[in-house]
Amino acid sequence: MKYIQAEYSGPLHGTVHIPGAKNSSLAILAAACLADNIVTLEGIPHIDDVRLIADIGRDIGLKLTQHAGQVIIDPRWIHSSVIDPGKASSYRASYYFVGALLSKFGRVTIGLPGGDDFVSRPMDQHIKVFQALGAQVRLYKDYYEVEAAELKGADIYFDTITSGATMNAMMMAVLAKGRTHLHNAAVDPEVCDTARFLNQLGARIYGAGTDRIRIEGVPYLNGGIHTVIPDRLIAGAFLMAAGLGGGQITVKDVIPEHLGSCLAKLEEVGLHVECGENSITAYGTGALRATRIRAGMYPSFATDLQQPMTALLLQAEGKSIVTDRVYPKRFAHVPQLRRLGAEIEMRQESAFIRGGMPLRGAWVHATDVRAGICLLMAGLTAEGSTCLTGVEHIERGYEDVIGSFRSIGAKLSMRELDAQEIYSRIHMQG
Repeated sequence: MKYIQAEYSGPLHGTVHIPGAKNSSLAILAAACLADNIVTLEGIPHIDDVRLIADIGRDIGLKLTQHAGQVIIDPRWIHSSVIDPGKASSYRASYYFVGALLSKFGRVTIGLPGGDDFVSRPMDQHIKVFQALGAQVRLYKDYYEVEAAELKGADIYFDTITSGATMNAMMMAVLAKGRTHLHNAAVDPEVCDTARFLNQLGARIYGAGTDRIRIEGVPYLNGGIHTVIPDRLIAGAFLMAAGLGGGQITVKDVIPEHLGSCLAKLEEVGLHVECGENSITAYGTGALRATRIRAGMYPSFATDLQQPMTALLLQAEGKSIVTDRVYPKRFAHVPQLRRLGAEIEMRQESAFIRGGMPLRGAWVHATDVRAGICLLMAGLTAEGSTCLTGVEHIERGYEDVIGSFRSIGAKLSMRELDAQEIYSRIHMQG
């Protein structure tokens, strides 16, 4: 069983090149199934979720090859729309295959989505999209079927802002007959990236980046070339790491405008930030200040960044409050941080953090990718060794977490022990 061992590392310095956005890549790889010719994608990260999509693609006939940093997809050989339930349930974004395959096959059978479990990730808005465009949905114990003889454009009003359902709706609507309007749509950069990709293939999507998107159905999509946007969430976490002891970190290959709320909070807590055309440098300038974070949908402070931000706020003297109403259950990292000596009190959807307290190494477990980065960052500031299990969650979203953090001076190593030995050590720790 793999685990990461982190040692106290002091200030971190260096440069990190940011890969393509995971949340864009997962949508766009599935959306490539809509095309009638070869699609070439650049910037796709080498992460476990992408490898799983490639595996699912091979099952249904999708030809996917990687060459010189490009992913080349030939959807013309797809012969099935039955997705292995076990593979589909291994990650949350499997629902994109419904939007990508339904117009061509008329029926999609797929496992219920898995991935990070934050309890409040319902399928209801996706089902609303499927039904609004003319499909029937049948739910079973561990899979579901979506069937439609014909997809027709419709007016769809989302009950809550959801980037996943917005992107899925765009995929379904591009080949539907007539016009579709999406109201209360998500405005995330990943939504805009998916729309740009589909338009590159010949779709007619207007208004992406606003809360009202119009899609004019087209009869088919061509092939094309597209470069995925950089991962703003990975970039944000590395910039936060500059504040761990007062370091200096530059992230390259980024779009600074995508990180506006994150950068504002970093300056609020005491970091200095400088933006270039496609780079950002964060400087730790001394003592950190406590603050209040309210996670929300883009352009608010991202829910995916509240966990690594918590690791930074553990270093800030005073009381900070982190509130997450997007996924109120996204606080599984808090009990693990307490194992390191953190003083955090939970009240409903808010974490009250008493910063400036010394941390000590211990065994901790990551339950999702961002929690894993939070615990890793906290381990770099703790006295002694911190051992982190649940490495598979981090590898779902980070291309080379050990190499990237080592490049800025972090003392990390990947190790392996028999699972029973790890459980024994955790039990001894209490």
